[in-house]
Amino acid sequence: MADLYRNRDQVKGYASYRPNYPPELFNFIYSKTTGRQLAWDVGTGSGQAAVSLSSLFDVVVATDSSPEQISHAPTHLPNVRFVVTPPSLTTTDLHRLVAPPGSVDLITVATTLHWLDIPAFFAQAHAVLRRPGGVVAVWGYSCDLLIGGGRVEAISRRIYETICPYWEKDVREMVQDGYAGVDFPFDAVEGAEEGTAPVRKFAAEREMGVGELIGLWQTSTAYQRARKAGVELITEEAVEELKRAWVEEDGELNKKKMVRFPISLRIGKV
Repeated sequence: MADLYRNRDQVKGYASYRPNYPPELFNFIYSKTTGRQLAWDVGTGSGQAAVSLSSLFDVVVATDSSPEQISHAPTHLPNVRFVVTPPSLTTTDLHRLVAPPGSVDLITVATTLHWLDIPAFFAQAHAVLRRPGGVVAVWGYSCDLLIGGGRVEAISRRIYETICPYWEKDVREMVQDGYAGVDFPFDAVEGAEEGTAPVRKFAAEREMGVGELIGLWQTSTAYQRARKAGVELITEEAVEELKRAWVEEDGELNKKKMVRFPISLRIGKV
């Protein structure tokens, strides 16, 4: 896994502004599993997916290479074990820190696959998933957000397009494509009409104000990379334009809007 999210302000913003994933997503994934003893949440960040998994599985191991991210994870979940792992996880470390061979019922990767060494990770998934029937579910969303279809959404899209060039090209394309082009070496789960192709029927939702929306963009690695290079991508002019459009649409600046994050899910089994 790439060695990312080490900036404390960025990590704090990630925990504050990123959306939680919908229960319908987890219920769908859960319905495809045959064992419910152990789940591994890869690249857990501040634990958004791990929290939901904790009510569905006996034990959840939630890993991330960023100790700063893990420091913002919840501490009140007795069946979740948060673990800081090396950016490059060896097979020995995998079985020592995560799980023995053939013991994991579900692996989840929430908005993180593009930061992994994907072939190496999929090989590790095959090593620890329980056979037959262990499930891997990877999903993500881009920051091309749905905010009602008006001027606010248009300005949001323009800001997103300003940020995009500061992502690595392969990462940007992978996220925008919903992981559709990723070689996914798993079998289709029962009842998935799409087979192992992307399932696009879920979306995360969050009510957000202007400051929260700006804070969300600022958590992106692309924004942080530009800022480190001395480039401010979210200009004062863009913020003022966004505020004016917000008032035009809702009548007041302090009113929150429902923001939708369309999700693309790849799911399969061994």
